[in-house]
Amino acid sequence: MAPYSIVGNSGGYGGQLLITCEHASKAVPAPLTASDADQRWLDDHWGWDIGAPDVVRELARLKDCIAVLCGFSRLVLDPNRDLAHKDLIRREIYGEPLSFNVDLDQAEIDRRISELYEPYHAAIDREMAARLAAGGDMVLLSIHSFTPQLDDDVREMEIGVLYDNYDAVAERLADNFTAEGFVTALNEPYSGRTGLIFAANRHGREHGVIYIELEIRQDLIDTPEKAIEVARRMEPAITRLQIRGRAR
Repeated sequence: MAPYSIVGNSGGYGGQLLITCEHASKAVPAPLTASDADQRWLDDHWGWDIGAPDVVRELARLKDCIAVLCGFSRLVLDPNRDLAHKDLIRREIYGEPLSFNVDLDQAEIDRRISELYEPYHAAIDREMAARLAAGGDMVLLSIHSFTPQLDDDVREMEIGVLYDNYDAVAERLADNFTAEGFVTALNEPYSGRTGLIFAANRHGREHGVIYIELEIRQDLIDTPEKAIEVARRMEPAITRLQIRGRAR
């Protein structure tokens, strides 16, 4: 099982947009195995971002651009967290242990980093470098999804635009989504200023490009058909952020 997949191509828009999806998979790659008890967490939002990979694939098709999708569950190792983050590898959920994360030693953690985490991020770096080498500016979008309710917190927004920099770009993009009929919020349901857009920040800063994370409410995209429709509604908002392929 590959630690990532790449979809799309570097067509007419390919040099200006790259999309990533850090929580695109609920897979537990060999030699690890998941128990029956683990599976309910893997199928749930704890294991992956429901609907997000379908949105990403459709956007990559519509925008004729490259997308890099992670190939392993965030419960194996979370590629949207810094290596020093306490939730890089979760040992339990609500007090229930994850069998493949019990009694982890440093050798196994290092193996996951070298075989899963680092190849995924290296793939993003390669694709970004290739786009930039072709000339012009670009935007990096990291796409995720969130639950309509988490514990007692009811989330009424449909799309969250998360950022820790490029405030004006984020605000303009949020306005574009609102114009397309989405209930949109800035830095909700999480704030990009608290380190929770790690992947976008890491690669955006390293390559000197504008980066934004988008969060989409899962009940809007929990089937492939719904996800494709939402992606098609999102596409004009993303396109209007671009002027001749350059972020303004």
